[in-house]
Amino acid sequence: MRVALGVSYRGGGYNGWQSQPDGRTVQDALEKGLSAFAAQPVRTLCAGRTDAGVHGINQVVHFDTEVDREPFSWVRGSNRYLPPDIAIQWCRFPGDDFHARNSARGRRYAYLLLESAVRPAIESGQCGWVFRPLDQAALEAAAERLIGEHDFSSFRSSECQAASPVKTLREIRVQRRGVYWRFEFEASAFLHHMVRNLMGCLLAVGSGTRSPDWVSEVLAARDRKVAAPTFAPDGLYFLGPTYDAELDIPRHVAALDWLP
Repeated sequence: MRVALGVSYRGGGYNGWQSQPDGRTVQDALEKGLSAFAAQPVRTLCAGRTDAGVHGINQVVHFDTEVDREPFSWVRGSNRYLPPDIAIQWCRFPGDDFHARNSARGRRYAYLLLESAVRPAIESGQCGWVFRPLDQAALEAAAERLIGEHDFSSFRSSECQAASPVKTLREIRVQRRGVYWRFEFEASAFLHHMVRNLMGCLLAVGSGTRSPDWVSEVLAARDRKVAAPTFAPDGLYFLGPTYDAELDIPRHVAALDWLP
């Protein structure tokens, strides 16, 4: 039986998603908990790997097992064996053709940012921080220049393993609530560090250091060296992948209502 799960986690205490020899990753903790519940080894595949410090709201994973349990049992039973900063949100049995990564039609990220003269304290590790005032019109003008299918080599990490730097960025939404900003990104797929590199360039424009047209120049250069530095991971949230409706994979989990 193929099982699909939605997983939420805080990334601050882990060395990213992907399993590592030290065992201090989200995947390692999740598989340890699932294996304890199933009383046999469980190995998962995810929709999109996240870096150290990056959070997951509706990460989707799948695995194959002979263990027969009801969906609520996979959720509540496995959560007993997981640390408090990781929790399974839902379970589905989507069929053997489903693949958490390959079946996805798109992926969504949000970046939460505090604009303040003083660094965050209560929300430390849960949002990024800038101390310079930001101009929303300039941010939106820069974002507009990034929409569409492009070669995003200028926003790609040197460690990126994607076969092609060409991706379709479908939407960037910029919203402000008091001193907090929310940037939401939706694309066919993302390159390694792509959102954090986009944030670095957007904030250079929003703070007045660069003009919106500079973003177009960075995009056209296809050279990581001309872009702004990679921004902090603290405020980055993987909202989750999107799938065809007939697969009945949930797009909404409780933590989406928690995000500002």
